[in-house]
Amino acid sequence: MSVAPGTEIISEIVENALLGGRVRLRQPARGYRAGMDAALLAAAVDHAGGQRLIEAGCGAGAVLMQIAARRPDLELVGLERDTAAAALARENVTLNSARAEIVEGDVAAGFRALGLAPFDWAASNPPFFDDPGSLRAPGPGKRGAWMADDGLAAWTRFLLKAVREGGRIVVIHRADRLADLLALLGETAGSFAIRPIHPFADEPAKRVLVRAIKTGKAPLRILPPLILHDREGGKHTPEAEAILRGEAALPF
Repeated sequence: MSVAPGTEIISEIVENALLGGRVRLRQPARGYRAGMDAALLAAAVDHAGGQRLIEAGCGAGAVLMQIAARRPDLELVGLERDTAAAALARENVTLNSARAEIVEGDVAAGFRALGLAPFDWAASNPPFFDDPGSLRAPGPGKRGAWMADDGLAAWTRFLLKAVREGGRIVVIHRADRLADLLALLGETAGSFAIRPIHPFADEPAKRVLVRAIKTGKAPLRILPPLILHDREGGKHTPEAEAILRGEAALPF
């Protein structure tokens, strides 16, 4: 997830292990920290060999590094507008010997501003809010991760332009923005597949994973949900734990 430029100087960095130790991630000790959303987005990328993927708003590279570990033959590009976060992402590319490049730029400027050829895949965990009045102001280190300065539409426009015809777009977002996601991506994409993500089996979904295909015409599909936690004392369900450890994926 992207962070806003100029919000704070990263003064303390910690290193965490992801995917059961297969990924080392350097990230800020405070502010936005990579978690389950990043793991789920990375697990949702399935592909044929030799393809290219761009992540819009890559932050320190948590999603990219997990995709790189899961799909080492993918050619990866991460777009990040915050200079400090982009520098951390480059450190993580080197740390993990990943086949990835980090590019500094703003989603709001559009995909064409990058001068890159369209990709086979585009992935993103866009900021969850675009109305500052809709929630209590987050701390400076989290504002860019939570607040989309140019609205969700800027992110979907970027993603739609970033992929070739037949290319795949994968997004994780709040479940209550599903209608907006479908409407915005539906301008030039279709063949939607939706996987609800529930915190518990008896609670409504809080997140959705959405896969769209540019110019796709297939009917929309609602996939079986993923339940993250059980009420028997376990932190995660076995399915969620397998994803976090890199032992399972979430194919569409």
